[in-house]
Amino acid sequence: MTKRLTYLDNAATTPVRPEVLEAMLPYLGKEAFGNPSSAHRFGRAARAGLEEAKRAVATAVGAEPNQVVFTSGGTEADNLAIIGAALASRDRGGPFRVAVSAAEHKAGLAAAHAVKHLGGEEIVLPVTASGLVDTAALEAALTRGGGVAVVSVMWVNNEVGTVQPVAQVATRCCDSGVLFHSDAVQAFGKVPVSLRDVSCSLLTISGHKIGAPKGVGALIVRDRKAVEAIIHGGGQQFGIRPGTENVPGIVGLGTAARLAVEEQQALAPRLRELRDELERRLLAIVPDAVINGWQAERAPHISNVSIPGTDSEALLMHLDLAGIACSSGSACSTGAVEPSHVLTAMGVPRELGIAALRFSFGKDSTLEDVEAVSAVLPKIVDKVRSLSAVLHR
Repeated sequence: MTKRLTYLDNAATTPVRPEVLEAMLPYLGKEAFGNPSSAHRFGRAARAGLEEAKRAVATAVGAEPNQVVFTSGGTEADNLAIIGAALASRDRGGPFRVAVSAAEHKAGLAAAHAVKHLGGEEIVLPVTASGLVDTAALEAALTRGGGVAVVSVMWVNNEVGTVQPVAQVATRCCDSGVLFHSDAVQAFGKVPVSLRDVSCSLLTISGHKIGAPKGVGALIVRDRKAVEAIIHGGGQQFGIRPGTENVPGIVGLGTAARLAVEEQQALAPRLRELRDELERRLLAIVPDAVINGWQAERAPHISNVSIPGTDSEALLMHLDLAGIACSSGSACSTGAVEPSHVLTAMGVPRELGIAALRFSFGKDSTLEDVEAVSAVLPKIVDKVRSLSAVLHR
């Protein structure tokens, strides 16, 4: 009998949706394979698909089509937003300084560090025990002499699910004349995301978190003069992100974005119910477990749990053998022996940081997935704790 597999790592990636694949197929075959910059009919067919996807993404996030810049994913979009905004500010004679929260995705933190390497300055804003950006530190950054080119605070944290007060942060930045960027990769499709409600200057989304393929994302740029290109080439996408566009991926992103918005309101409560049920069962099995970030509002699909007396890599190995896929943090940092930078920034003790698991739900998740975890976890925790006790005797 084939073992049932349980996938609870949707914050890392999701399978391509059938509707998305169907929309992409004409652009992968001979129907519309042309270069969208070409004037002939094959190029025009590709261009039509690209423009339709641009309209779909813009509608999904409350932007205008000419504000959508397609990228290779969330990492590139974050880099373009932060480094590009800093370079544009420097070129205008403005501040060459950026501020990012300490709990950002590593793409955001690394982009800020790159600005420092280029001769600028990075400000890392501390976060509270629940992962929320420290408002006093933000205020100090905004009022600091010399100014700030851009502030970047992610909408939903990818490891613990904390929902940041982006509307408040965006308004404060706007009042100070500072660009505000938010990485909405984990927010989009899970919580309402609309630039009609939040005055974001720059917004990042990624395809493979919402059922589109890997390797495609978008940066919403409200003002083209706000960012300088960090990749140089032809004049595609207003010169902000040159290079021949990934038309099949972009078409897939457009379809996935439309579906994500259509389904978000119904999906969110179902995901929240599954997450809460998993946490209830985990705490019944392991009463001393800690739910990280529980004090703040969280996105409905992410649960980050520390199990004292264990380490996450051992837990992951045993869970995988049992047919359960989850994570020890963001996929980009898997394999690290140290606690995630997010948990460290939140002040989580090291012994709990190295014992953290991230379970993340998606549209295909069911109560059976929760039951599968709760069925195998008691023996796995006992086994890992016993081994850990022997090793640290």
